[in-house]
Amino acid sequence: MNRMSYFASAALAAVVLLPGAARSQGADNYPSKPVQLVLPFAPGGSSELEGRMFAQRLSENTGRNFLLDFRAGASGVIAVGYVAKAAPDGYTILMGSSGVISTPPAVRTNLPYDSLKDIAPVTLLYKRSIILVVHPSLPIKSATEYIAYAKAHPGQLNFATVGIGSAPHFAGELLHSLTGTKATMVHYKGTGDFMPDLLTGRVQATITSLSSGMPSVKAGKLRLLGVSTLQRTPVLPDTPTLAEQVAAGYDFPFWQGVIAPGGTSPAILNKLSAEFAKAAQSPELNKRLMEEGVIMTLSTPENFRQSLTAEINQFKKMAQDIGIKPEN
Repeated sequence: MNRMSYFASAALAAVVLLPGAARSQGADNYPSKPVQLVLPFAPGGSSELEGRMFAQRLSENTGRNFLLDFRAGASGVIAVGYVAKAAPDGYTILMGSSGVISTPPAVRTNLPYDSLKDIAPVTLLYKRSIILVVHPSLPIKSATEYIAYAKAHPGQLNFATVGIGSAPHFAGELLHSLTGTKATMVHYKGTGDFMPDLLTGRVQATITSLSSGMPSVKAGKLRLLGVSTLQRTPVLPDTPTLAEQVAAGYDFPFWQGVIAPGGTSPAILNKLSAEFAKAAQSPELNKRLMEEGVIMTLSTPENFRQSLTAEINQFKKMAQDIGIKPEN
Protein backbone atom coordinates (compact mmCIF):
# COMPACT_ATOMS: atom_id res chain seq x y z
CA MET A 1 0.00 0.00 0.00
CA ASN A 2 1.25 3.46 -0.83
CA ARG A 3 2.39 5.66 1.99
CA MET A 4 -0.14 8.38 2.80
CA SER A 5 -0.29 11.37 5.06
CA TYR A 6 -3.39 11.64 7.24
CA PHE A 7 -4.14 15.07 7.17
CA ALA A 8 -19.37 15.87 14.28
CA SER A 9 -29.48 21.67 16.26
CA ALA A 10 -27.18 24.68 15.86
CA ALA A 11 -26.26 26.78 18.90
CA LEU A 12 -24.68 30.16 18.22
CA ALA A 13 -22.13 31.56 20.65
CA ALA A 14 -20.71 35.03 20.16
CA VAL A 15 -16.99 35.19 20.72
CA VAL A 16 -16.23 38.89 20.64
CA LEU A 17 -18.87 41.56 20.07
CA LEU A 18 -17.65 44.35 17.85
CA PRO A 19 -19.32 47.22 15.97
CA GLY A 20 -21.04 46.52 12.67
CA ALA A 21 -20.44 48.22 9.34
CA ALA A 22 -21.96 48.60 5.92
CA ARG A 23 -22.87 45.28 4.31
CA SER A 24 -20.83 44.89 1.20
CA GLN A 25 -20.28 41.50 -0.38
CA GLY A 26 -17.02 42.43 -2.14
CA ALA A 27 -13.63 41.01 -1.22
CA ASP A 28 -12.03 44.45 -0.77
CA ASN A 29 -13.91 45.18 2.44
CA TYR A 30 -14.59 41.56 3.44
CA PRO A 31 -15.74 40.84 6.06
CA SER A 32 -18.30 43.59 6.44
CA LYS A 33 -20.68 41.62 8.70
CA PRO A 34 -20.49 38.70 11.17
CA VAL A 35 -19.02 35.43 9.91
CA GLN A 36 -20.45 32.05 10.93
CA LEU A 37 -17.59 29.73 11.96
CA VAL A 38 -19.13 26.25 11.97
CA LEU A 39 -17.68 23.56 14.23
CA PRO A 40 -18.73 19.95 13.49
CA PHE A 41 -18.91 18.88 17.14
CA ALA A 42 -20.98 19.62 20.22
CA PRO A 43 -19.63 22.28 22.59
CA GLY A 44 -16.88 21.14 24.89
CA GLY A 45 -13.41 19.75 24.45
CA SER A 46 -10.32 20.93 22.64
CA SER A 47 -12.13 21.55 19.33
CA GLU A 48 -14.32 24.24 20.88
CA LEU A 49 -11.41 25.82 22.74
CA GLU A 50 -9.24 26.00 19.65
CA GLY A 51 -12.13 27.24 17.49
CA ARG A 52 -12.94 29.90 20.05
CA MET A 53 -9.34 31.07 20.22
CA PHE A 54 -9.16 31.45 16.45
CA ALA A 55 -12.55 33.17 16.37
CA GLN A 56 -11.47 35.67 18.99
CA ARG A 57 -8.31 36.58 17.11
CA LEU A 58 -10.17 36.82 13.81
CA SER A 59 -12.78 39.08 15.40
CA GLU A 60 -10.16 41.34 16.90
CA ASN A 61 -8.10 41.53 13.71
CA THR A 62 -10.96 42.16 11.27
CA GLY A 63 -13.31 44.22 13.44
CA ARG A 64 -16.17 41.82 12.66
CA ASN A 65 -17.68 39.07 14.78
CA PHE A 66 -16.69 35.48 14.04
CA LEU A 67 -19.44 33.45 15.71
CA LEU A 68 -19.14 29.80 16.66
CA ASP A 69 -21.95 27.66 15.28
CA PHE A 70 -21.99 24.08 16.63
CA ARG A 71 -23.52 21.56 14.20
CA ALA A 72 -22.75 18.10 15.49
CA GLY A 73 -23.75 14.75 14.07
CA ALA A 74 -23.04 12.09 11.45
CA SER A 75 -19.27 12.30 11.89
CA GLY A 76 -19.25 15.84 10.57
CA VAL A 77 -21.42 15.25 7.51
CA ILE A 78 -24.17 17.50 8.90
CA ALA A 79 -21.79 20.41 9.37
CA VAL A 80 -19.98 20.00 6.05
CA GLY A 81 -23.32 19.61 4.25
CA TYR A 82 -24.61 22.78 5.87
CA VAL A 83 -21.60 24.78 4.73
CA ALA A 84 -21.66 23.23 1.25
CA LYS A 85 -25.22 24.51 0.78
CA ALA A 86 -24.56 27.99 2.21
CA ALA A 87 -24.20 31.11 0.08
CA PRO A 88 -20.67 31.25 -1.40
CA ASP A 89 -19.95 34.69 0.03
CA GLY A 90 -17.43 33.86 2.77
CA TYR A 91 -19.84 34.42 5.64
CA THR A 92 -20.36 30.72 6.42
CA ILE A 93 -17.17 28.68 6.84
CA LEU A 94 -16.16 25.52 8.66
CA MET A 95 -13.17 24.67 10.81
CA GLY A 96 -12.79 20.91 10.85
CA SER A 97 -10.44 17.97 10.86
CA SER A 98 -9.37 15.41 8.31
CA GLY A 99 -11.80 12.92 9.85
CA VAL A 100 -14.64 15.34 9.11
CA ILE A 101 -13.62 16.58 5.69
CA SER A 102 -11.60 13.90 3.88
CA THR A 103 -12.58 10.47 5.25
CA PRO A 104 -16.41 10.47 4.78
CA PRO A 105 -16.20 10.27 0.95
CA ALA A 106 -14.34 6.97 1.33
CA VAL A 107 -17.04 5.31 3.43
CA ARG A 108 -20.30 6.99 2.37
CA THR A 109 -21.98 6.84 -1.03
CA ASN A 110 -24.90 9.12 -0.16
CA LEU A 111 -23.18 12.26 1.04
CA PRO A 112 -25.48 15.29 0.63
CA TYR A 113 -22.66 17.13 -1.14
CA ASP A 114 -19.85 16.50 -3.56
CA SER A 115 -16.66 16.51 -1.53
CA LEU A 116 -14.59 17.88 -4.41
CA LYS A 117 -17.05 20.35 -5.96
CA ASP A 118 -19.33 21.68 -3.23
CA ILE A 119 -16.64 22.85 -0.82
CA ALA A 120 -13.82 25.34 -1.34
CA PRO A 121 -10.63 24.76 0.69
CA VAL A 122 -9.40 27.90 2.48
CA THR A 123 -6.33 26.86 4.44
CA LEU A 124 -4.71 24.05 6.31
CA LEU A 125 -4.16 25.31 9.86
CA TYR A 126 -2.12 22.79 11.79
CA LYS A 127 -1.27 19.16 12.31
CA ARG A 128 -1.05 17.23 15.56
CA SER A 129 0.53 13.91 16.32
CA ILE A 130 -1.58 11.01 17.43
CA ILE A 131 -0.30 8.19 19.60
CA LEU A 132 -0.42 4.41 19.72
CA VAL A 133 -1.31 3.25 23.23
CA VAL A 134 -2.02 -0.15 24.74
CA HIS A 135 -3.41 -1.54 27.98
CA PRO A 136 -0.53 -2.26 30.38
CA SER A 137 -1.64 -5.86 30.85
CA LEU A 138 -0.06 -6.64 27.48
CA PRO A 139 3.60 -7.71 27.53
CA ILE A 140 4.40 -4.83 25.18
CA LYS A 141 6.65 -1.82 25.80
CA SER A 142 7.38 -0.59 22.27
CA ALA A 143 5.82 -0.49 18.83
CA THR A 144 8.31 -3.14 17.75
CA GLU A 145 7.02 -5.47 20.47
CA TYR A 146 3.45 -4.56 19.52
CA ILE A 147 3.97 -5.68 15.93
CA ALA A 148 5.76 -8.84 17.06
CA TYR A 149 2.82 -9.63 19.36
CA ALA A 150 0.32 -8.94 16.59
CA LYS A 151 2.18 -11.30 14.27
CA ALA A 152 2.24 -14.01 16.92
CA HIS A 153 -1.45 -13.51 17.76
CA PRO A 154 -3.15 -12.62 14.44
CA GLY A 155 -6.54 -11.00 14.93
CA GLN A 156 -6.44 -11.40 18.71
CA LEU A 157 -5.67 -7.77 19.53
CA ASN A 158 -8.85 -5.71 19.87
CA PHE A 159 -8.18 -2.25 18.43
CA ALA A 160 -10.60 0.56 19.37
CA THR A 161 -11.72 3.17 16.82
CA VAL A 162 -14.35 5.91 16.78
CA GLY A 163 -16.22 4.34 13.88
CA ILE A 164 -15.80 2.71 10.51
CA GLY A 165 -13.83 4.99 8.26
CA SER A 166 -12.83 7.33 11.07
CA ALA A 167 -9.33 8.71 11.29
CA PRO A 168 -8.28 6.29 14.09
CA HIS A 169 -9.71 3.44 12.03
CA PHE A 170 -7.71 4.38 8.95
CA ALA A 171 -4.61 5.06 11.07
CA GLY A 172 -4.84 1.63 12.66
CA GLU A 173 -5.56 -0.18 9.41
CA LEU A 174 -2.63 1.53 7.71
CA LEU A 175 -0.23 0.57 10.51
CA HIS A 176 -1.26 -3.07 10.42
CA SER A 177 -1.25 -3.18 6.63
CA LEU A 178 2.27 -1.76 6.37
CA THR A 179 3.56 -4.25 8.93
CA GLY A 180 1.74 -7.30 7.62
CA THR A 181 -0.25 -7.76 10.81
CA LYS A 182 -3.92 -7.95 11.68
CA ALA A 183 -6.01 -6.73 14.60
CA THR A 184 -9.73 -6.89 15.24
CA MET A 185 -11.19 -3.42 14.80
CA VAL A 186 -13.82 -2.58 17.43
CA HIS A 187 -15.84 0.49 16.48
CA TYR A 188 -17.32 2.96 18.96
CA LYS A 189 -19.22 6.23 18.59
CA GLY A 190 -16.45 8.26 20.17
CA THR A 191 -13.37 8.30 22.34
CA GLY A 192 -15.47 8.71 25.46
CA ASP A 193 -17.28 5.48 24.57
CA PHE A 194 -14.23 3.29 24.07
CA MET A 195 -11.96 4.70 26.78
CA PRO A 196 -13.65 2.79 29.66
CA ASP A 197 -13.19 -0.46 27.74
CA LEU A 198 -9.58 0.40 26.94
CA LEU A 199 -8.81 1.22 30.56
CA THR A 200 -10.25 -2.11 31.72
CA GLY A 201 -8.54 -4.09 28.97
CA ARG A 202 -11.67 -5.21 27.09
CA VAL A 203 -9.97 -3.63 24.08
CA GLN A 204 -6.21 -3.53 24.17
CA ALA A 205 -5.02 -0.83 21.79
CA THR A 206 -5.91 2.33 19.92
CA ILE A 207 -4.44 5.30 18.11
CA THR A 208 -5.76 8.51 19.64
CA SER A 209 -4.95 12.16 20.30
CA LEU A 210 -2.48 13.28 22.94
CA SER A 211 -5.24 15.09 24.84
CA SER A 212 -7.31 11.89 25.00
CA GLY A 213 -4.54 9.42 25.72
CA MET A 214 -1.78 11.13 27.69
CA PRO A 215 -3.65 11.65 31.00
CA SER A 216 -4.11 7.88 31.27
CA VAL A 217 -0.51 7.29 30.16
CA LYS A 218 0.76 9.61 32.90
CA ALA A 219 -1.48 7.84 35.42
CA GLY A 220 -0.01 4.48 34.45
CA LYS A 221 -3.32 3.22 33.08
CA LEU A 222 -2.13 3.04 29.46
CA ARG A 223 1.26 2.48 27.89
CA LEU A 224 2.57 4.82 25.18
CA LEU A 225 4.29 3.07 22.26
CA GLY A 226 4.86 5.72 19.60
CA VAL A 227 3.67 8.79 17.72
CA SER A 228 2.14 8.84 14.27
CA THR A 229 4.14 11.53 12.49
CA LEU A 230 7.42 11.28 10.60
CA GLN A 231 9.06 13.60 13.12
CA ARG A 232 8.90 13.24 16.87
CA THR A 233 6.52 15.65 18.57
CA PRO A 234 8.19 18.42 20.63
CA VAL A 235 6.00 17.64 23.63
CA LEU A 236 7.18 14.00 23.67
CA PRO A 237 10.77 14.26 22.44
CA ASP A 238 11.81 10.91 23.90
CA THR A 239 8.96 8.96 22.30
CA PRO A 240 9.98 7.43 18.97
CA THR A 241 7.76 7.58 15.93
CA LEU A 242 6.06 4.53 14.49
CA ALA A 243 8.05 5.18 11.31
CA GLU A 244 11.29 4.89 13.27
CA GLN A 245 10.27 1.64 14.90
CA VAL A 246 8.16 -0.49 12.59
CA ALA A 247 6.78 1.20 9.46
CA ALA A 248 9.14 3.35 7.43
CA GLY A 249 7.29 6.31 5.94
CA TYR A 250 4.30 5.99 8.25
CA ASP A 251 2.97 9.54 8.58
CA PHE A 252 -0.54 9.94 9.91
CA PRO A 253 -1.17 13.24 11.74
CA PHE A 254 -4.56 14.70 12.52
CA TRP A 255 -4.93 18.00 10.70
CA GLN A 256 -7.28 20.92 11.16
CA GLY A 257 -8.32 23.13 8.28
CA VAL A 258 -10.92 25.60 7.03
CA ILE A 259 -13.37 25.21 4.14
CA ALA A 260 -15.98 27.46 2.56
CA PRO A 261 -18.90 26.73 0.22
CA GLY A 262 -17.99 25.73 -3.31
CA GLY A 263 -18.12 28.68 -5.67
CA THR A 264 -16.67 31.14 -3.16
CA SER A 265 -14.53 33.62 -5.09
CA PRO A 266 -10.74 33.16 -5.05
CA ALA A 267 -10.39 36.71 -3.73
CA ILE A 268 -12.45 35.93 -0.62
CA LEU A 269 -10.71 32.57 -0.13
CA ASN A 270 -7.35 34.31 -0.25
CA LYS A 271 -8.53 37.00 2.19
CA LEU A 272 -9.79 34.35 4.60
CA SER A 273 -6.58 32.38 4.30
CA ALA A 274 -4.55 35.48 5.08
CA GLU A 275 -6.72 36.34 8.10
CA PHE A 276 -6.34 32.83 9.54
CA ALA A 277 -2.58 33.07 9.00
CA LYS A 278 -2.56 36.38 10.90
CA ALA A 279 -4.65 34.91 13.72
CA ALA A 280 -2.25 31.98 13.95
CA GLN A 281 0.55 34.35 14.93
CA SER A 282 -1.05 34.90 18.36
CA PRO A 283 1.48 33.90 21.06
CA GLU A 284 -1.31 32.74 23.39
CA LEU A 285 -2.88 30.58 20.69
CA ASN A 286 0.49 29.12 19.72
CA LYS A 287 1.35 28.31 23.33
CA ARG A 288 -1.95 26.49 23.82
CA LEU A 289 -1.59 24.49 20.61
CA MET A 290 2.03 23.58 21.28
CA GLU A 291 0.93 22.02 24.58
CA GLU A 292 -1.21 19.67 22.47
CA GLY A 293 1.67 18.69 20.21
CA VAL A 294 0.39 20.89 17.40
CA ILE A 295 2.54 22.20 14.57
CA MET A 296 1.25 25.16 12.55
CA THR A 297 1.06 24.19 8.86
CA LEU A 298 -0.65 27.05 7.07
CA SER A 299 -1.30 26.88 3.34
CA THR A 300 -2.78 28.76 0.43
CA PRO A 301 -6.27 27.81 -0.79
CA GLU A 302 -4.78 26.24 -3.91
CA ASN A 303 -2.22 24.16 -2.03
CA PHE A 304 -4.90 22.98 0.39
CA ARG A 305 -7.18 22.09 -2.54
CA GLN A 306 -4.47 19.99 -4.12
CA SER A 307 -3.56 18.14 -0.93
CA LEU A 308 -7.20 17.61 0.04
CA THR A 309 -8.08 16.22 -3.39
CA ALA A 310 -5.14 13.83 -3.23
CA GLU A 311 -6.02 12.75 0.30
CA ILE A 312 -9.67 12.07 -0.48
CA ASN A 313 -8.60 9.86 -3.36
CA GLN A 314 -6.02 8.12 -1.15
CA PHE A 315 -8.64 7.36 1.49
CA LYS A 316 -10.96 5.95 -1.16
CA LYS A 317 -8.20 3.66 -2.39
CA MET A 318 -7.29 2.66 1.14
CA ALA A 319 -10.91 1.80 1.90
CA GLN A 320 -10.92 -0.51 -1.09
CA ASP A 321 -7.58 -2.06 -0.14
CA ILE A 322 -8.67 -2.89 3.41
CA GLY A 323 -12.16 -4.00 2.39
CA ILE A 324 -14.29 -1.15 3.73
CA LYS A 325 -17.51 -1.15 1.74
CA PRO A 326 -19.06 2.34 1.49
CA GLU A 327 -22.43 2.60 3.18
CA ASN A 328 -25.52 4.18 1.68
